[in-house]
Amino acid sequence: MIRLFKVKEKQREIAENANGRAPVKKQSAGELRLHKDISELNLPKTTTIEFPNGKDELMNFEVYIRPDEGFYRDGTFMFTFQVSPIYPHEAPKVKCKTKVYHPNIDLEGNVCLNILREDWKPVLNINTVIYGLHHLFTEPNCEDPLNHDAAAVLRDNPKLFESNVRRAMGGGYLGNTYFSRCN
Repeated sequence: MIRLFKVKEKQREIAENANGRAPVKKQSAGELRLHKDISELNLPKTTTIEFPNGKDELMNFEVYIRPDEGFYRDGTFMFTFQVSPIYPHEAPKVKCKTKVYHPNIDLEGNVCLNILREDWKPVLNINTVIYGLHHLFTEPNCEDPLNHDAAAVLRDNPKLFESNVRRAMGGGYLGNTYFSRCN
């Protein structure tokens, strides 16, 4: 019985290769949904998306956000997205690769955005996540922080917070932490 299945499998392979083309890799449901999401992206003018492994590898990509208002205006922040084959049933994994002084992004690049955690639903999409990231830069949230020090400064002394953000974005040390220039 097992040999019969192997013979059928081999025949199918030969038939697929007979037309001179390599067999096409079957896409997962997550890849199909991601392809749809990307084709329907409506990015803000301050955002770009890049596929470092080429357009054939959609499951890993980079998003660059350059806010044009708020504390972080004129900075450029790079995020990596890793999308699971079971997307949209699992939220994409998002990391900030630009070290930033921000209450909702820690110094390792972890992002505190509710739709990437407990509020993720399959009806959400990549566009929603990108707009959520934009919102973090225009309205940092000191009520749900990953960087507790930055959150406390934002809450207690917004002018000092703005000064710290500008200093960090300009490059150099803020306390004991070194930040690369991002503006």
